[in-house]
Amino acid sequence: MRLRALLETDALGLRLLGGEDELDRTVHGVMTTDLKDPSRYLSGGELVLTGLAWRRDPADSEPFVRRMVRAGIAALAAGEAELGDIPDDLITACARHRLPLFAVHESVAFATVTEHVVRKVSGERAGDLAAVVDRHRRMMTSGPAGGGPDVVLDLLGTDLDLRAWLLSPTGRLIAGSKTAGPGLPADVGARLVAEQLAAARSGRPGPHRVTLDDRTTYSLFPVRGGGPSPHSPQTPQTAQTAQTAQTAQTAQTAQTAQTARTPRDGRDAPGGQEGPDDRGTVLSDWLLAVEADAGDWAGERLDLLHGVTQLISVERDRRDAARTVRRRLAHEVLELVQAGAAPAEVAARLRVAAPVLLPGLGAAPHWQVVVARIDRDGGGTESGPAAQALLEEILVDPASTGPEQSDRLAVAHTGEEAIALVPLPAVAGEHEGSAQSGILAETLLESVRDPLTAGLDGAGRLTLGVSAAVHSAEGLRGALEEARHARRVAAARPGRVCAAGHHELASHVLLLPFVPDDVRRAFTARLLDPLREYDRRHRAELIPTLEAFLDCDGSWTRCASRLHLHVNTLRYRVGRIEQLTGRDLSRLEDKLDFFLALRMS
Repeated sequence: MRLRALLETDALGLRLLGGEDELDRTVHGVMTTDLKDPSRYLSGGELVLTGLAWRRDPADSEPFVRRMVRAGIAALAAGEAELGDIPDDLITACARHRLPLFAVHESVAFATVTEHVVRKVSGERAGDLAAVVDRHRRMMTSGPAGGGPDVVLDLLGTDLDLRAWLLSPTGRLIAGSKTAGPGLPADVGARLVAEQLAAARSGRPGPHRVTLDDRTTYSLFPVRGGGPSPHSPQTPQTAQTAQTAQTAQTAQTAQTAQTARTPRDGRDAPGGQEGPDDRGTVLSDWLLAVEADAGDWAGERLDLLHGVTQLISVERDRRDAARTVRRRLAHEVLELVQAGAAPAEVAARLRVAAPVLLPGLGAAPHWQVVVARIDRDGGGTESGPAAQALLEEILVDPASTGPEQSDRLAVAHTGEEAIALVPLPAVAGEHEGSAQSGILAETLLESVRDPLTAGLDGAGRLTLGVSAAVHSAEGLRGALEEARHARRVAAARPGRVCAAGHHELASHVLLLPFVPDDVRRAFTARLLDPLREYDRRHRAELIPTLEAFLDCDGSWTRCASRLHLHVNTLRYRVGRIEQLTGRDLSRLEDKLDFFLALRMS
């Protein structure tokens, strides 16, 4: 039962002194005590009744409340029979720890409150227990290994008539129940993820409930990989659910006993606060969004939904295990690139990586590098692993569905930054050696800015840098430095989530003496390497043609005369230069960029 229901029962004589925002917590038991530390007798989710005999002076209130919060109780109810008005120091301590506090009128016996709670809780459990156990059994034996998250979400639809969706941290649809229809609109998914990240960051107890446009209410359950989510209760029942999903075993008798004794508060870790080390991981959580108001649910139904998140978490762990090979490949390639290994050695490693990342498509004609970094407010632990997990999520095309889209990403981390090696498959009709746009920083930023800003507000910043596409192992070193410099450009901008791309490094303004040598090399390589490669293969003399064209100030007749070419041949060569580089030699800015690249090469 809910705390709100207790407050609305006039016969109990309860008066709320603090914690109005926490009235949707679930009570699954009651205990009367005047011990200074009764925590060893508590299992979590209780309404604790006390006559305050433990309080000798105002300094006693803070440690008592702190112990109660650590024990995970639902609320504290203090009797007025002994002291009259409840002391201010107790009210202050409860408010500080966000623990709901009730005053019990002197005319009401604690036995009356206890009897009422026990009767209500026992009645709710008796009505739902058999159905819950059966649903858990069906979910454990039917999914997710047999068909992924969709199987579990379909059971939610058929058994509980719940429309549910599984979303990535950017609001991308991963899976949905058949009863949920075609899926959530992209803007709704992004808003729900933003609400969940903001709620998790603030430490509000879950499940979080959101009403959009004053019409539809959603209940939000985070799904974290790497074991049980800290946002769902660590109960014997949910632990058994996850374990059974992994081993494909059933233990209905044991589970029934566990269900009968499971705490059912549906809240976060004690105190409702996430630990400081959870900040980065929360950003990469999946989200189970259910179209329903969980505030009115019985504890058993909440247990069932938390069990669903555990089942999906097991499936996510299984899929994440496949990333181990890709992460290792990315790390090996990047180590070679940063160590200055011979291009032939890097190219050999890329040939090994390409079939893993692009199965059935052979070698990748182009590669792109994306660098990400999470800088936490006030510093903190190494952020590379958190940035790695997040980058693996946000680089997936927002328009795609399903978790398998991330199978083409190889992401490594080095200390504070994550580095993604992204293969770009050949495009039909693409000319050999021509430039590819690949991932664009502007598009990437648009898809992740709103939800991730909500999760980072007051906690840190995410900055992203995107390189141009390169078509050979020789270009990877420059692409890496280009992506890193683009990320530094993004870091100089305001906002919690910022990105910059290689296009923003093309202006000659950045090619001043204070710019690092690696950036200069990346600049010249991106503009001239495609032309040099084309000249090497076709003896087309595009580099000499470019130099002459710029020396003649873009005059077609003068340049054709100098090179002893027909003007149509010159136009063909200039057109090929523009095609290979994506530049326009009629624009002054592009002419200046080529001029500087030739001078620095």
